[in-house]
Amino acid sequence: MFFDECKRLACAGAIADLTLLSLEGGIYLLQITTADQRHLLRDAEGRVWRLRSVEHARDLLRELPEQPFHLQHAEAHTEMCGMPLEQAAPLRVPIAMRSGW
Repeated sequence: MFFDECKRLACAGAIADLTLLSLEGGIYLLQITTADQRHLLRDAEGRVWRLRSVEHARDLLRELPEQPFHLQHAEAHTEMCGMPLEQAAPLRVPIAMRSGW
């Protein structure tokens, strides 16, 4: 999903949740959840937009109305320890869309 579409859906109240996915290597991807689908935010060339930090995401989202916003970290230690996949759950915490600074 491109940013203009994300903004349009946010203004229409059609976004259920925004999730900032934290990946290894300091990469963050923004997942946009609507009532029936999940999309990753894409840049003008159609590539998945790689964000640098939570603050980078907040800066990008400042034009949107307030939305449910979460930061999700994968728990790599469960993969390394060989735990069954059904027991592995990502760490998902609510965060503010606007910086408190």
